[in-house]
Amino acid sequence: MAAGALQHVAMGYQLLWNAQRQIAGVQLCLDTLPGIQPHTYALLAELQKLWSPLAPPLLLSTPHPTLLMDLLEHTPSALARVEVLAELLSHPALPQYVQQAQKRGLRMVWRGQPGERPLPAWASCFSQNTLNLTAEEALQALRASLRRPNSLPSLRQRSPVREGQIYDGIASQALAEHCLDEQAAAALLGWPMEDVLYSYRQTHLQPDQEVILKLIDSIDADNGMDEIEHRLGQDPLLSYRFLRYINSASLGLPQHIDSLRQGLMVLGLSRTKQWLLELLHHASSHLNLQPVRQAMVLRARFMTHLLDTGQSEALKRELYLCGLLSQIDLLVFQSMPGALRAMHLPHRVKEALLTQDGPYWPYLDIAMAVEMPRLDTVKICSLQHGFNPQDINLALLHTLAILKF
Repeated sequence: MAAGALQHVAMGYQLLWNAQRQIAGVQLCLDTLPGIQPHTYALLAELQKLWSPLAPPLLLSTPHPTLLMDLLEHTPSALARVEVLAELLSHPALPQYVQQAQKRGLRMVWRGQPGERPLPAWASCFSQNTLNLTAEEALQALRASLRRPNSLPSLRQRSPVREGQIYDGIASQALAEHCLDEQAAAALLGWPMEDVLYSYRQTHLQPDQEVILKLIDSIDADNGMDEIEHRLGQDPLLSYRFLRYINSASLGLPQHIDSLRQGLMVLGLSRTKQWLLELLHHASSHLNLQPVRQAMVLRARFMTHLLDTGQSEALKRELYLCGLLSQIDLLVFQSMPGALRAMHLPHRVKEALLTQDGPYWPYLDIAMAVEMPRLDTVKICSLQHGFNPQDINLALLHTLAILKF
């Protein structure tokens, strides 16, 4: 019954990022499927079983009033917080559920439209708010940031950004830095990936310094090939550079290499370490790039979890590589055909990335849908590609419940 409950809803997610650019939580978005009444109690039981104590804090969200009332009534306070959309508070039955949830100790998060704030009568019910700035407020916040007075409290008085709150819809790097670094916002829901990468357009992006150091440590510790391959796959740009290097004319290898595992075995760990040490001199330590990298890795992980149990490890590696490189064009500031032109990749990987076709495309399409999250798109993708909603949801929960990088 519990496992079957996962086939009665559509799921998507967004990550919350704190001032250290680490994952501060996961917003799990839920919606009903047409003509199906979800078994909310069984659904929560399955979530509680899968969501480990080491997983990031969980925030449950739904646009469906009936499902929201069920979540408010049944969500264990130790499992998750529940988000309440301001527009749903006009539902005649919902206020009672909010008040009862507060009495039993469930933490709730209020969320409104741009510029909207919770009414005083409701403010005490919520432990936190997810706020959205209007265009005028965003401009005011940026102006406050540019003034940078010596007195931080005076800066906070002029900025509309409130300390300790969650902010959604932050589209610029400057505004993200203002919220997290200057105004002590609790977290950002989502990350302004496009603007962050645009700010680096005049530079040559480098692989992440921390990933390289951990990979070198793993080689020095004589860890197994699985662990070393895993470390190499924690940075899409590093993996991309490695595959280009291993196939470069300077090495003159007699065969084309199209996987990280094969490359490590052919090059050898000592030469791999030497290559890494050369990269380390120019490696990136920019915090704002960390959420970009981790989001890409998470997409790749989800795609492998979506693969049927029992499939070969080689197939999983190909699918992981497909997800890992699915946004490499953004990191190398080229079109996808240009970025992959000199790459030796499995045909099925190139087919998905270049033509949005082939056996790997459905996995990538669904992975992009769940991370938006556009729940209507998730529903359409699952039908179009023939995936059972339960399989998608299980893969998503297995991915999100262990967020170690």
